[in-house]
Amino acid sequence: MDRRAFLATAAAAALAPAAHAATPEDARLRAVFDRFFEDNLADSPEAVTRLGLDKGPRAAAKSKLDSASLENLAQSKARTVRHLAELKTIDRSKLSPSEQPNYDAVLFTLEGDAAAGKRYAYGMEGAGQPYVLSQLTGAYQDIPDFLGSQHAIETRADCDAYLARLAAFGTVMDEEVARVRHDVGLGVIPPAFILERALQQMQGLRSSAPAASPLTTQLTSRAQAKGVAGDWGAQAEKIVASDVYPALDRQIALLQSLQPRANRDAGVWKLPDGEAYYRDALRNFTTTTLTPKEVHQMGLETAKELGARAETILRGQGMTKGTVGERIAALFKDTRYHYANTDEAKEKLIADLNAIVAEIRPRLPSMFGTVPKANVEIRRVPKFIEAGAPGGYYNRPALDGSRPGIYWINLRDSAENPSWTLKTLTYHEAVPGHHLQRSLQQEADLPMLRKMAGFPAFAEGWALYSEQVALEMGEYKDDPLGELGQIQASLFRAARLVVDTGLHSMRWSREKAIETMSSIDGSPTSSATTEIERYCIRPGQACAYMVGKLTWLRLRAKAQAELGPRFDIRKYHDAVLLGGAMPLTVVEGVVDRWIAAQKA
Repeated sequence: MDRRAFLATAAAAALAPAAHAATPEDARLRAVFDRFFEDNLADSPEAVTRLGLDKGPRAAAKSKLDSASLENLAQSKARTVRHLAELKTIDRSKLSPSEQPNYDAVLFTLEGDAAAGKRYAYGMEGAGQPYVLSQLTGAYQDIPDFLGSQHAIETRADCDAYLARLAAFGTVMDEEVARVRHDVGLGVIPPAFILERALQQMQGLRSSAPAASPLTTQLTSRAQAKGVAGDWGAQAEKIVASDVYPALDRQIALLQSLQPRANRDAGVWKLPDGEAYYRDALRNFTTTTLTPKEVHQMGLETAKELGARAETILRGQGMTKGTVGERIAALFKDTRYHYANTDEAKEKLIADLNAIVAEIRPRLPSMFGTVPKANVEIRRVPKFIEAGAPGGYYNRPALDGSRPGIYWINLRDSAENPSWTLKTLTYHEAVPGHHLQRSLQQEADLPMLRKMAGFPAFAEGWALYSEQVALEMGEYKDDPLGELGQIQASLFRAARLVVDTGLHSMRWSREKAIETMSSIDGSPTSSATTEIERYCIRPGQACAYMVGKLTWLRLRAKAQAELGPRFDIRKYHDAVLLGGAMPLTVVEGVVDRWIAAQKA
């Protein structure tokens, strides 16, 4: 669970009603959690907004952004150490079985962050994001989208709060400059190609006149739509010109000054204590004790197995020449499966995605005892961040129902999304993937801590596993190319295990990693490049998907083998989903207890 997810948990849980404690130690644990929640809530106004809680007694948070200062980082690390010591005063053996996973989940996060915070003086707290500024990290990348999609505009007060946050945006960027300078002093400079990509995006955000900046227009258009009168455009334009753009210029100048000092070494092995950093990042993201060597071998073996399945389908389509990767690459290039690179065609693509969701959603009860109430919307990744953004991602619904789940798809180049890939991407990001899992977690009868907890291997592993569930539901019946899309998506995640460990443990170049990824899964060079550059700045994160999926499959097979005809897939899915996200090591125990209960 990363710090942002933990802070989001804290923000929500601070407002949770007290539940009946089964044991006195349960009550003590909840009291400890309440103190953690209040501490963390005050530190992340953005988390409060993301959860839809920035109203009433929390309304002041709506005018603020999270601090990025060195002082705030030090305070956060100290708070983590303090929280860990306090959590360890709880006697786990005296907790009820339902509370032990809560304890274990928070302990896992605090122990990992405390150890990494002590060992590494650069990047974000914990291990897994070593660079403050990159094509995927930094306020310049986060805040425009945050203000447009998360900051609600309904009233004059909301518009005033938007302007306050816009002014704070410049301050946060200057705090990041100080953080980068600090890290450079330790020898931490992003690879040259990362600096180049980040500069392209910064300059893209900077290129518009202040009046035409999305920072201005997304306020004026939404205020107008809600009938909120005021000179919002003029006020936003002034702040963009006087506060935001000058701070952005300082970031641009800083990264440009680093370019002569940057090299093209892609992996974090080059950073201070970099080999240990990568091992800790793998632990953080996979929630396992797998070594880089074990993860690399897992990727090679899984890719071989999936490649054999792809071979059968390709031969069935009359495609017999070349490697599996080469034939899949040819399919990516086949214009018969491309949407035109026009806004009109891209709107049609999004409509087709909505149709896929509408088709599968009524069929979910065949595999799930509980289905989510929250809706999911499909939106295009904003154009000003699409160059460096991933192909698709998901934002969970607001707790109060004011905002649905959002499945974002990157449409920078329609050729990256041929029609035969879209079913699988949609099942992954929407249902039965991220939207189903995260919405069920929020809607379940759980303490707020468990409602909001997030662990990459659990969530991403589930979303990848859900692609196979859709296959088992018959969603690819009479659609062999669609099924090939499902296999290619898994090949893609198997390739991630190979190239992520290659980059950060085996010292591969960016170019070797790109070539290897395309050879395994057939993805176009453009999308493989974007992915590899993502792994360079989020080491270990890409490994969570396949490690998680293989764990989900192994645990299900174990339950099926032990229960035989008593195994009920609907009950099994409820058992592993309604208890909330947790480390994979904790999921093992949950499944074992469920199997024992079914046998009783």
